[in-house]
Amino acid sequence: MTIIEFAKIAGVSKSTVSRYFNDGYVSETAVEKIERAIKETGFRPQRQAQSMRTKKTNLIGVIVPKISTETAPRVVEGISDELNANGYDMLIANTNLSIDKEIEYLKMFKNNNVDGVIFMATKVTEEHLKVMDEIKVPIVVVAQNIEEYPSVYNDDYNAARSVVNYIIKKGYKDIGFIGVYEEDISVGYERKRGFLDELNEHGIVINKELIKIGDFSVESGYALAKELMEGKSKPKCIFAVTDNIATGAIEYLKENKYKIPEDVAVISIGNSKIARLIEPRLTTVHYHYKTAGVEAANILLGMLRDGIASSKNINKKEKLPYHLVERDSI
Repeated sequence: MTIIEFAKIAGVSKSTVSRYFNDGYVSETAVEKIERAIKETGFRPQRQAQSMRTKKTNLIGVIVPKISTETAPRVVEGISDELNANGYDMLIANTNLSIDKEIEYLKMFKNNNVDGVIFMATKVTEEHLKVMDEIKVPIVVVAQNIEEYPSVYNDDYNAARSVVNYIIKKGYKDIGFIGVYEEDISVGYERKRGFLDELNEHGIVINKELIKIGDFSVESGYALAKELMEGKSKPKCIFAVTDNIATGAIEYLKENKYKIPEDVAVISIGNSKIARLIEPRLTTVHYHYKTAGVEAANILLGMLRDGIASSKNINKKEKLPYHLVERDSI
């Protein structure tokens, strides 16, 4: 259906329809007619033609590290809800935890017409920042607090301290830690920093043999739990920095006849579905992942409404709350 055909159905002029879809002034009567016709016909102007007139695409690029995880879809759901409610669509780029792919997609969004970018980041390197600086549309970062850009992130440091404080109050002192590479500032660095600082706060000597670093996989959790339990200093409690890693640790412990929590307790961060389904049910920290997506989308939409061409050095930060969910694993 052409805009001329739609205007006839709506009973208004072609120019009135054009102003309506391009945010120009339209009388209340004309708005009612157009919106009634939209409901009847489902008409939307061709995006390409509209983009050529307004220099807007109503498309937002969303970069996620791994769409098959539970976390990313929850963030994306929050983004989608807000964007859809405000007339925007998404282009989702799944990097599968590849730094090269992240940079490639950032460059792609720099060279293709999107009105903004939401970047769910893991590591952020100098190369990332260089490309981000060249993108002339607003960018919001999710899951990392990047100084130069608006960011929505979890309070990883204090969440980890809360976990360790809870472990100590339960009477444990021999605490194993399974983390990830520190290039991931939020999960790798901040959660480890919180772990170490809380041990120091309670005067507990840090045993480096009880600290293991791997990746985000279940297999890594399994292998590092094995290393912990076969070492000279065996932990009585294991703090895994994600539910996925904790699942691997629990799998190892159960296979090797350790009772949880009687022999070894396990605790983590994330509150994924598996945390509620695994046996024993996993004590973990709940993060508001969908809320992170909602907040990121709202920050971006606000910048678009204000006509902000680049979000570099805009000091908009949103640190999200958390709470501990007590179950059976400790």
